[in-house]
Amino acid sequence: MTKLQELKKHLRSGKVYRREDLTQWSSSVDRHLQQLLAEGYLTKLSTGVYHRPKQTAFGKAPAEDDALVEAFLKDDRYLVTSPNAYNSLGVGATQLYNKTVVYNHKRHGNFMLGGREFEFRRKPAFPKTLTKEFLLVDLVNNLDQLAEDRDQVLARVKERALQGNRTALTRAAKEYGMVRTRKFFNTLAADTHAS
Repeated sequence: MTKLQELKKHLRSGKVYRREDLTQWSSSVDRHLQQLLAEGYLTKLSTGVYHRPKQTAFGKAPAEDDALVEAFLKDDRYLVTSPNAYNSLGVGATQLYNKTVVYNHKRHGNFMLGGREFEFRRKPAFPKTLTKEFLLVDLVNNLDQLAEDRDQVLARVKERALQGNRTALTRAAKEYGMVRTRKFFNTLAADTHAS
């Protein structure tokens, strides 16, 4: 068995690898990478990031977002979302966006990974998973970037906020909201207690 065949044995279909991951199985990583790329066994997603595509009936499947982002960041602390997630809140957000946002602690900017653009935003805090409360706070944080009627959306956010779990929403606003967003939700809470 050649060294290249031995390396292939370790590469799992559908998995994303960093160059340094391969050094444990190959002493000639760069030469082997060139050979694997040339024969289509691996595809290059970004500098130092490679994917062993899974073969489907429709051709080679792209890398999953989570695997791609985790390999790029070298970190499992991130949250992948999109402005399209706001549409599920029932606040009048109906636009469709071709944008994937990654909240993380390391990188900031737009990066092409696997032929797709990801907008990385460095944030001090974000939840492990998307919650309705986080999405409401995030929507108000990013309202200026959306193609929605701002006043209509804010009026509906108020309605949703009053119907939902106010304690969780207040906590989410405190943890994840920008100053303007925290003021918005604090005013809501104060109005509720006053009435």
